Amino acid sequence: MLRSLMLAGVALISAASMAMAYDIKPKTPDTAFSGKLRPDIIGISSSDDAAKVGGAFEAYLKDFPNAKPQATQQRFGSTGVTYATLMRFDTPASKDHGAESMEAHFTSPASGNFAYYIARDLGFARDKQPTQQEMIQRVTEKYGKPTAIGDGRLYYFYKGGKIVSVKQKYTPEGAVTALNDPINPKAAVALNDSNGRGSCVAVLKHAQAEPEKSLDQLARDTKSANCDALLDVALSPGGAKDRVGKAVFTLIDFKRIASAAKIDSEALAAEKNTSQKTSSGTSPKL
Repeated sequence: MLRSLMLAGVALISAASMAMAYDIKPKTPDTAFSGKLRPDIIGISSSDDAAKVGGAFEAYLKDFPNAKPQATQQRFGSTGVTYATLMRFDTPASKDHGAESMEAHFTSPASGNFAYYIARDLGFARDKQPTQQEMIQRVTEKYGKPTAIGDGRLYYFYKGGKIVSVKQKYTPEGAVTALNDPINPKAAVALNDSNGRGSCVAVLKHAQAEPEKSLDQLARDTKSANCDALLDVALSPGGAKDRVGKAVFTLIDFKRIASAAKIDSEALAAEKNTSQKTSSGTSPKL
């Protein structure tokens, strides 16, 4: 059962407190990120649970009085435990700020209620649109050297605790040229594994196109991802050819998705088992 509600302050309940209604023993799922390598979008990463993301949304929106974050909740199995599966906000365009929206999707309380898919659609006011070169510089200053640039995107693929390298070198001017061209064929081939499995470029686009980014749905995509996680920054043209009108940031932790899907599946099976035993135990004697 799904339901949507407005967040009241930081009233989201953590997985730990939700577990009080039913004996859920949370397990922390694996993640592709550790140490200093924890890419984030406005401070939110896959290391954050729903309670923390709710607080971050509330803090970020203090300067947007007409925007309120919303959460979609779901019940865990047949229990009375509810948890946030999705949080999002939408801010309308204004004189000083373009339209903006953001969403984060979460695992169940059995796997810590962690974020696994985070996306931000950031518009720029017409008179405040950065140049492509400026935007590339901002992105690389925050996230480091990308795996590849092309198709209007900066691709960051993560594997084995590092950003995957396909030996692409970019000057500031060369990065702008690469951005407006298709991804380099040599880079695309280098992103395939030895078994011919496709790169995360295809998996990324498929995941973005999914209308429902549920854990189960994305777990299927994870099986064909030749990386542990990705960060994608897509830059759309603005009022002038060299300007950026919109930037879409997408962060997906495939390792967390695969691990959480397994944990959640096992927890739901155990809950169903317990529920059946309880039901049987309270039946009248014949």
